[in-house]
Amino acid sequence: MSKFGELIDVEIPVLLAFYTQTDNDKNITQHQNLNDVAATMGNKVKVIKIDINKNKDLVEALRVKTLPTLIIYKQGEMKWRQSGEQQTSAIISKIEEYI
Repeated sequence: MSKFGELIDVEIPVLLAFYTQTDNDKNITQHQNLNDVAATMGNKVKVIKIDINKNKDLVEALRVKTLPTLIIYKQGEMKWRQSGEQQTSAIISKIEEYI
């Protein structure tokens, strides 16, 4: 978990997106939304996709129960958390609150 602490303890917002490897339409849409957020925001945000099957300890520690779950951290502190698919514009608006 110390590596996780280093990952989120930065000046810019860090958007964590928890997902699972499935090819359903909802998952594909959310991945595209996250790619659009990263492209639009550039170096103003760090977008990190986290596969729940490869990061079970982190999923348990953060009590992620619903997918997708998005969490924004800034300077090591959780600022926002939302479960369910989010539109690109909504994600960007939320990130901008923490820039």
